[in-house]
Amino acid sequence: MMKKTIGTVLGVALVASSLAACGAGQDSGTQAGGTSGTGTATGGKTKISYWTIDRHDADYMKEAIKKFNDANPDIEVEMTVMADNFNQAVDIAYASKQAPDVLRTNDFLGFVKKGYLLPINDLMNDDLKKRYANLMVEESNMVEGKIYSLPNTGQFWRLIYNVDLFEKAGIKEPPKTVAELVDAAKKITEANKDVGAYGFAENFKSASSAFSRIANPIGSFSGTSVVDGYNYKTGQYDFSVYKPIAEALYQMKKDGSLLPGVESLDIDPLRAQFAAGKIGMYFNHSGEPGVFQNQFPTKIRWAAALPPTLDGKQSGTVSVIAGNYVGISKDTPNKEKAWKFMEYLANINFQKEYHEKGFGISVVPDVNATANKPTIPGIDGFLPSKYDALYSPTPLSVTEAKVEGVKTGNAITKYMLEGGDVDKMLTDLTTRYNAALEKARASGDTKSKANPSFDPGKLQGTLAK
Repeated sequence: MMKKTIGTVLGVALVASSLAACGAGQDSGTQAGGTSGTGTATGGKTKISYWTIDRHDADYMKEAIKKFNDANPDIEVEMTVMADNFNQAVDIAYASKQAPDVLRTNDFLGFVKKGYLLPINDLMNDDLKKRYANLMVEESNMVEGKIYSLPNTGQFWRLIYNVDLFEKAGIKEPPKTVAELVDAAKKITEANKDVGAYGFAENFKSASSAFSRIANPIGSFSGTSVVDGYNYKTGQYDFSVYKPIAEALYQMKKDGSLLPGVESLDIDPLRAQFAAGKIGMYFNHSGEPGVFQNQFPTKIRWAAALPPTLDGKQSGTVSVIAGNYVGISKDTPNKEKAWKFMEYLANINFQKEYHEKGFGISVVPDVNATANKPTIPGIDGFLPSKYDALYSPTPLSVTEAKVEGVKTGNAITKYMLEGGDVDKMLTDLTTRYNAALEKARASGDTKSKANPSFDPGKLQGTLAK
């Protein structure tokens, strides 16, 4: 009875997800629930099921998969796009022995810990290992030396700004320091009162997400070795480095430079306000050009620039969120043929075309060195620079699951709105997060440890020259 129930839930989840994708103008490429983890062979072809959460590239992937199928007459890859609840559907599929052959590694560490993914070290040839050697990151695409996935694209973080509002305020270039950020926000607000525009905004409704969008690129680019409050060198949390950023947010609030109601602003309303010319600056990643081309078309002139730093010196690198793409199910009976499809997705020709069409910015050096620039408007400022680098994931998620009291984003937002003792607030966060980290390590939830030799400056040039 339990097995039957799980199978029913899986079928409903896939039907709903696939219909949602098709209803949005995306074709799933297969009937929902048409998994082939049992190695179904039809007409001499082995069906390989591929599950993905990506909707933005579904039409392109459908054509790419058709090319693969045509070139491999003994294989038929079927793609299923899931609009929602991808991780839950994967859990149910494995529990009911209906797992796909190949899948997006949407929850990489979770999937590895649950035993879902197959190590691919022995499947990779020497050329492929050499090509990806500098992109293998512990807990991002490999665990304890076992490789489970290969990278494709990444999120490149930038300061996004309205060129028109800058010019009207007499600002000639994006701010290079946090102090200049505050000054620019004030000037923009004062110069654009007639159109009701404000200097700065972020999606503070999601407090932790909002602050990380600001603090992570500034902190890592400043050479602090700190991301998510976690210091890679010491293996401990240290929120004190964020004091200038917290004070800058408070000052912008005092100056009236923040968009009113910013504390309850979500990301899409923020984008809509920016597209309407009401926001001078905000921080986000390289997915924004697609947003302003498709979701919120805009006529304003906008651009993206490297984030400011604490002191104006670009001594570090901007941490890039990336590291994995697809993986092979440990349960597949079609390992070699699943690998052939995964190898196709790792091929430089596929990745160049994917990058050039603007579906995502590549993190693979040989792709960035040889691919043509994507034509999507606004992409220029997001293209990889020598100041971008892949970082290992921080233990934030497992730490926050054990943190007692107020989380970072909420504490910073409260200070931004009300002021107070910033040193006391940051010290309290540091103490509580390190206590939670100790618990997470003791329970085996994270293997993060100090890396005294970590130097974000030495990572310059690892993704692009």
